[in-house]
This record gives sequence, C-alpha cells and structure tokens, in this order.
Amino acid sequence: MRDARSSQRRPWGPPLAELEPRNFLQPCLLLLLREQPDHGYELAARLRPMHDGDGDAGGVYRALRGLEKRGLVRSQWESSEVGPARRIYHITSEGLACLDAQARGLQHVDEALHVFLDRYAKVTGIGGPVAPALGAQHAHAGASNGRFSGTR
Repeated sequence: MRDARSSQRRPWGPPLAELEPRNFLQPCLLLLLREQPDHGYELAARLRPMHDGDGDAGGVYRALRGLEKRGLVRSQWESSEVGPARRIYHITSEGLACLDAQARGLQHVDEALHVFLDRYAKVTGIGGPVAPALGAQHAHAGASNGRFSGTR
C-alpha cells in the first residue's frame, strides 16, 4: 500500500516527498550541470557547499546514472592528457525542464517554511535554544553557503 502523503499531489507543485532533503540531490546535480558540464568527481566537490550529503561520491554517481536513465542528463567519455578518460555529464533539454519544475516546487516549499518559521517565532517569542538558530538561518538563507538542511 502506498503512503498517502507520497501519492497526494498538491495543485501547486510536486508531491512533498519529491522535495524532501533526501531527494534534494537530483535538483542540485541538475543545477550544477546547468552551470557547466562536468565529471562525477568534480560534481561531488561542487555539490558540497549546497547539499548536506555525507560526501559520498558513490551516491553522486548513482544519482547521475538515475538521471541519465530518465533522460535528464547525458554523458560522454572525454580523453584526458593527464590520466584516464573521464565521463562528462551534460544536462538535456528534458533535464532543464525538470530543473525548472523542481525550482518552482522548492520556491513553494521555501514560502511554506517562511510561514512556518514566522508563526513559530511568534508562538515561542524566539526564546530558547532552537529559535535563535532558526532565525539566523532564516535571515541568512542561502547567503553564506546555500546549504539545504531541511530548515532555514
């Protein structure tokens, strides 16, 4: 039986399950590839400031293979003057459309988080150990390192 939360579609974006932090790797990789084609190891390095993953390059390669199977990225081998040939990943037009849709969905999540955090601050008076950290993340959202940790 499917989880009701994951099967429920919201009228303004993808199901919330698609935007949970564990699924944030794919839009991050698509964005990095929109910036420039790259190989997996460099993508993993460029990903670190944006994603709270554990730095698992294997996870990046698995995600890239999944994106390629879905037609959102393509890869090609590129020879190197220093070392072996490397697989370079490029975003496809389908990947660009998917990235745009995911960014719109994330914008809605961002708006919902703002509403939640503002209401939380009003209820708690921003006292206590959690609220100042949330407030600081809320005020500096994306300003320093752009990491997504599920809260702002």
